[in-house]
Amino acid sequence: MRLQHETTSSKLKFRRRVGGMTWIFLGLAALFIAGFLMSALRKQRPPDARNQTQSIIETSLGVSEPINADDGAVTFNNVYPPDSPADKAGLVGGDILTAVDGHAVRNIDDIVSLLGQTPAGKKIEVTYLRDGETRKTWLTTISHDQFELLAENFERRSTGYGSLGFEDTETKIVRVAGKNVSGVKLNVLSASGPAALAGIQTGDVVIQFDGVPIRNRGEFLMRVRRAIPYSTVNVVVIRGTQQLQIPVKMGKR
Repeated sequence: MRLQHETTSSKLKFRRRVGGMTWIFLGLAALFIAGFLMSALRKQRPPDARNQTQSIIETSLGVSEPINADDGAVTFNNVYPPDSPADKAGLVGGDILTAVDGHAVRNIDDIVSLLGQTPAGKKIEVTYLRDGETRKTWLTTISHDQFELLAENFERRSTGYGSLGFEDTETKIVRVAGKNVSGVKLNVLSASGPAALAGIQTGDVVIQFDGVPIRNRGEFLMRVRRAIPYSTVNVVVIRGTQQLQIPVKMGKR
């Protein structure tokens, strides 16, 4: 209690010594410090969950929802937006990234660290696995601002987005018997939808859409959405032991 009393007394003495103008200067300094702290906090705000990797770093590959793969590398849901570096390089959702710019990738932290040291506009080599096969491709990184611009252009495109006529939530990733590939099984189709009208059947497994390998649900949904309404795309499906290529006139949503 004595210490508290002495501290309070000292404060009172200090206040008596400080003049009116000094308090004004102290107030201005406090406002300056508060503004600085708020600015720092905004910079440290957690990234948007919609695309965590692109928000943490300023350089982007153009992939969505990266996750750690079971075998100690990194995979991702789909390439996004259209015309991103990953898209131009031919990567697709489900590919497993094992090395970037000559450095091994073991987890998402490795990707973040590598891209954090990579300037936008740099051409880099990416090593990845698809269908158990090691492949390599080259891409040129873009800035986060460029990524946002591509995404905005896609989300606002005047043509609208493609529709195939199936229940998104009723699709399932399956392994194709006799092949070292996975595909997306269509369990519920709309009888009047583009897929059914073109001859695609319930239970068919999509392994290719408009020339793009389909290895997971995320890439399939994105490719359907990317398709231009009323355009015709070739869809490759597995039906039993048959592999069929079916042209489909897309709908619009």
